[in-house]
Amino acid sequence: MTKPATTTQPAAAIPAQPGPRDVTDAAPGPVRDDMAPESGTDGSTVIPGAGPAAPRPGERDTVRLRDTGEDEPPRYAPEWLQLREPADADARSYELLDPLRIRLANLPGRAGGGLVVHDIGCGTGSMGRWLAPRLDGTQHWVLHDRDPYLLHFAAVASPRSAADGSHVTVETRRGDVARLTSDALAGASLVTASALLDVLTREEVVALAAACAGAGCPALLTLSVAGRVELTAPHPMDEEITEAFNAHQRRGGLLGPDAVTVAAEAFSEHGATVRLNPSPWRLGPEQAALTEQWLRGWVGAAVEERPDLARRADAYLAERLAACAAGELRVVVHHTDLLALSRPVDGSA
Repeated sequence: MTKPATTTQPAAAIPAQPGPRDVTDAAPGPVRDDMAPESGTDGSTVIPGAGPAAPRPGERDTVRLRDTGEDEPPRYAPEWLQLREPADADARSYELLDPLRIRLANLPGRAGGGLVVHDIGCGTGSMGRWLAPRLDGTQHWVLHDRDPYLLHFAAVASPRSAADGSHVTVETRRGDVARLTSDALAGASLVTASALLDVLTREEVVALAAACAGAGCPALLTLSVAGRVELTAPHPMDEEITEAFNAHQRRGGLLGPDAVTVAAEAFSEHGATVRLNPSPWRLGPEQAALTEQWLRGWVGAAVEERPDLARRADAYLAERLAACAAGELRVVVHHTDLLALSRPVDGSA
């Protein structure tokens, strides 16, 4: 891991949902050209990260979590992460919070001490904005991501207060998530991530489980794709698009919709108690902007995987987008949240 860089909290109020306008004065520079919306094949605009992005020659088609160069463009634009943040917050499983709180309250050395939370692949920090105000006690969040631009958004928009009013502080670490070790997590109270597992390989998930087990800290890993989608009204191509999209998610050895199963097995092999809960997006007319972007990315990935679908998929997408614009489309995108309660390193809980 790279050397931690401590971020000083700004004195101004922290916005609840960061976007380019929220942090203009503090931004490290103007929005880069590679952050601009991409044009779809039909002339539409697609926010980067909402659909498949063209990999560099020989590169896996996935979010670039590894530290591979200063000139590398981000995979997800802040605009996309901001657009999905309310749906993510509504979807995450509240049922996993009580067992997590109990474990955190009984961690060795916790009496009178604060929490140290590592947010892996933090993006713009939506997980911290959701979770920190739901946990008691002083918290220090360590935000990990390979993109310094996203780390900036996450630091500026981090919450100031815990559920009981205790202070929340933050630092950022830019580095290689795939090489995370128990040494890097020494002293951690909790490891958390959102929408991360499905863009990792089996080896990377196994390494993450081993790192958490070695550090003796629980892990809350939310919003992993489950490979199932429901749209109303049903269409004959729904299943075909879903299967092609799922195949796209598994490119290059990535786990895609298999991620939660692999992670549950990996944590269990290290003696952790694992709980799984559904965390579906439920998108209706109020989420039309998100639904539109998701549809374009979902169908686009399916066509990239199976170019023979292109002609029929164009008609399918047009029909679905028209229903979305008319307020008639409802979508359930299934995800799964995972809570792994690893044994504390002294075995006391």
